[in-house]
Amino acid sequence: MKIDRMLVRCVSVALAVIAFASAAAAQCAPDRVDLRGAWGQARFSVEVVDTPESRAQGLMFRESLPRSAGMLFIYEGPTRASFWMRNTLIPLDMLFVDPTGVVTHIHHEARPLDETPIPGGDNVLMVLEINGGLARAIGIEIGSELRHPRLAQDSAAWPCDAAAPN
Repeated sequence: MKIDRMLVRCVSVALAVIAFASAAAAQCAPDRVDLRGAWGQARFSVEVVDTPESRAQGLMFRESLPRSAGMLFIYEGPTRASFWMRNTLIPLDMLFVDPTGVVTHIHHEARPLDETPIPGGDNVLMVLEINGGLARAIGIEIGSELRHPRLAQDSAAWPCDAAAPN
């Protein structure tokens, strides 16, 4: 009887630890970004592109993008980023993000197929592309903070161990 109680207690503690670890790990994921600001919070499922080849392809030739989805371009280090819409069929908002996860520039509603350069500025580590018009509709603005596990967590404005959106 005493052993059964001890076994139940051990299993209960183990399950609590697993649940806590799962909740903590769920706060950040490679295929998701969270954004927050005075406007509130948002979450996007993302496809990460982090090689020169995948960044060059981007969202070219895609006919749609789900509302809560995006593409996250990640560079090896801070860089001067510039984009264009060659062979891109859907309008996009581009959020340029510094190494701390702060949005430093937003290009709203980039026009499909337009080859005009879209400069994002210096010190860009990530660029989040979402459906055109969505940043304004949600209220995302310069200074908003992005959370993702590929940011250096010790210097991130919103580290992965902080509370997630509801």
